[in-house]
Amino acid sequence: MCGIVGYLGQKKAAPILIEGLKQLEYRGYDSAGLALFEKGKIFLAKAVGRVAVLEEKIEGKNLTATLGIAHTRWATHGQPSNRNSHPHSDCQGNIFLVHNGIIENYGELKKMLIKKKHKFLSETDSEVLAHLFEELAKKMSFKEAVLEGLKLVRGTYGLVMINKKEPGKIIAVRQGSPLILGVGEKEFFLASDVSAIIRYTNKVIYLDDGEIVELTEKDFEITNIKNRSVNKKISQLDWTIEKSKKGGFDHFMLKEIFEQPTVIENGLRGRVERFLQDEASPILGGLRPVEKRLRKIKRIVIVACGTSYYSGLVGEYILEEYAGIPTEVEYASEFRYRKPLLDSQTAVVAISQSGETADTLAAVREAKNKGSLTLGIVNVVGSTIARETDAGTYTLSGPEIGVASTKAFTSQLVVLTLWALMLGRERGMSLVMSRRIAKELKTVPMLVRKILKLSEEIKKIAKKYSWAKDFLYLGRKYNFPIALEGSLKIKEISYVHAEGYPSGEMKHGPIALIDEKFPSIFIAPKDSVYEKNISGMMEIKARGGKIIALATVGDKEIDKIADEVIYIPKTLELLTPFMTVIPLQLFAYHFGVSRGLDVDKPRNLAKSVTVE
Repeated sequence: MCGIVGYLGQKKAAPILIEGLKQLEYRGYDSAGLALFEKGKIFLAKAVGRVAVLEEKIEGKNLTATLGIAHTRWATHGQPSNRNSHPHSDCQGNIFLVHNGIIENYGELKKMLIKKKHKFLSETDSEVLAHLFEELAKKMSFKEAVLEGLKLVRGTYGLVMINKKEPGKIIAVRQGSPLILGVGEKEFFLASDVSAIIRYTNKVIYLDDGEIVELTEKDFEITNIKNRSVNKKISQLDWTIEKSKKGGFDHFMLKEIFEQPTVIENGLRGRVERFLQDEASPILGGLRPVEKRLRKIKRIVIVACGTSYYSGLVGEYILEEYAGIPTEVEYASEFRYRKPLLDSQTAVVAISQSGETADTLAAVREAKNKGSLTLGIVNVVGSTIARETDAGTYTLSGPEIGVASTKAFTSQLVVLTLWALMLGRERGMSLVMSRRIAKELKTVPMLVRKILKLSEEIKKIAKKYSWAKDFLYLGRKYNFPIALEGSLKIKEISYVHAEGYPSGEMKHGPIALIDEKFPSIFIAPKDSVYEKNISGMMEIKARGGKIIALATVGDKEIDKIADEVIYIPKTLELLTPFMTVIPLQLFAYHFGVSRGLDVDKPRNLAKSVTVE
């Protein structure tokens, strides 16, 4: 998945497609490709690396085609390579398509198509669609084949296709992955992100899930998945290219905070369902190669840096409580220097958004040298950690542009929670418990959307406290790591001093700092440690301290104690970190903006730390 561009009009398509891909480079990608249709032939070009490499490949080719599709790829199935790059084609080289999204049942579809003598060239889930439509198009029109084929598909897709047998036409369909139709003067554009086409037209139609658009040289028609016509309003945008990249948000950080419901859905899709039923094996797909070794594990050591370290701390709580496996979390930068005691019954889990964090990679190599099972939780397919660990699970959060990590953190929590369920089921967790947690986990995206509606309310609180030079973040149990993550966020993007502490440790030192100029942010949902948190809040108030509290909806007691209260939805205790981290991300964002800072590019920080 990553970026899609399509063009049908009277101008040369290649320069428009290349420029569109360049405008999508900010999203991150590992390869690029395009397909151009002219005079009954399709010209295909692919390149690993930058769009500039693809541009060099087609330079001097005298490409006059006025119809084409293009794609930048962020690997989710298969390593970055030419054969895994889009566009993908069918056996006969008639159908070419670009796809964003994940096809959950691609394995079973691929087996079915192989039995029908289809030959696959890539490792991707996307290629399955080209062969599926080819098979069905033997008996019907191409559009009918697409409609019939999608009935067999489970997953998400933003899909743009051309067919050599139907010249002068592009078909595109959306389900769970953004797709936009741009309307120009005698020309049409398709894109996954408006930034790819805004320089050519500001008239757009946002396709909704289950809608399919058919473009011809003169017109377009939008229908639903049942092939019934749909009337759509053309929107006129007043956006700059820069703002369009941010999806209308002022900063990438805010855009990525608001992407988290979708990111969580992506992380759960095709995975959480196994815990709702009594499957023979709950092992997640990426861990199947080490299934036997995993069953023998008696200890887990998580190694990570920064935000990933704090997600690992949450993982420590849930893995010990629900999987019953002793778990510890280590700073990767310290791990290798203290001669850790490791053996073949220890699993060393490396958490890294980029998969290239130098200290974490060094820790993986140390663990492998000592015979431990090494597992990865990374976002970037084909990254060094993904390659060098024995197995792992991808977070599927997509590119993260803002330096301060937000959606990467919640996507890591998704994987760690799924691992706790998986290992718990392997070690005797009841199906009743598994189902209860899995059902509640599926509601998390909806609950996060509710929290995001509090952004303006949180903005007012952040502005009210913009004078503060220090903050104390406090939480217990699952929410102690969230206190640490919250304090890290405000340090990163606001340059104010903040400390995260277990609330029970406050009286062992930090309380000496409390006065009316040192506000505390207290994470106190209705959970098993609620009463103890109330006691801690009372101690702060007795010393004149200001309190911003995170509390469960309906909690009247905290309202009487705290100066400000941000209410979060009720959920299972182990899932409260999803509820509590979002308000802290928003608070840090609005606090930084209120101080006039560039929250996307905080000073002295890099997105990926590739030196020790």
